[in-house]
Amino acid sequence: MFVDTHCHLQLLDYPALGMDMDQVIQHAVENRVELLLCVATHMDQCADLYNIAKKYINVKISVGLHPNEEISVEPTVDDYISAATHDDDVVAIGETGLDYYRTSEQDPVQTARFRNHIQAALQLKKPLIIHTRKAREDTIQILREEGAEAVGGVMHCFTENYAMAKQAMDLGFYISFSGIVTFKNASDLQEVAQKVPLDRMLIETDCPYLAPVPLRGKINQPANVRHVANFLAELKGVDVEELAAQTTKNYLDLFLKHSHG
Repeated sequence: MFVDTHCHLQLLDYPALGMDMDQVIQHAVENRVELLLCVATHMDQCADLYNIAKKYINVKISVGLHPNEEISVEPTVDDYISAATHDDDVVAIGETGLDYYRTSEQDPVQTARFRNHIQAALQLKKPLIIHTRKAREDTIQILREEGAEAVGGVMHCFTENYAMAKQAMDLGFYISFSGIVTFKNASDLQEVAQKVPLDRMLIETDCPYLAPVPLRGKINQPANVRHVANFLAELKGVDVEELAAQTTKNYLDLFLKHSHG
């Protein structure tokens, strides 16, 4: 079986997809994608996510605020803790991190927000879901300064270089690959994926974004994570069953065993 370790069921355009949430999750299960982690990008989504997790036994959720989200009042560490302890299905904090793609430089609001998430994760002993883009050094530095290795987590939708992947793995983080790794112009990322050991790897869709080849440009959904798995298995020269088993184990170890507790 496969796990979609990062999807946004709350952001899917169901009418455009021609399916409702029940059908999307059923379609995932029919494609052997049996577990899903539905990730928050905004604190306003918490109520929706609690409801999703209550309705679907195979879906876990996170609590967090994406670095690019603009909000009038920044949540405190206690706000994150309160939202994450409201429901037993919350297994992670994030997505959080640094994204300089649009800001192109350090942003004190992003930095403070990132540190707040890490502090909440440490108090809760829950892993972190890290979004990092064009901010390699600062992301690793803040994780180190805040002691994030005590909880670990995942570098989601990884697109950076192997040096950063290695630094993250040394801090106890897993490296997650999305549909981007299947793109024809992603040869650098494919080289990184070849070097990341299977026991540190996760797979995801990041749906509704980043549909993998052969569905590039379409609305992405959790069932499509198998395309990522098939591509990575071929890239690494392993059987897809082995990759499925190991990435599923990695997900369970990181998010569901509370091994950091």
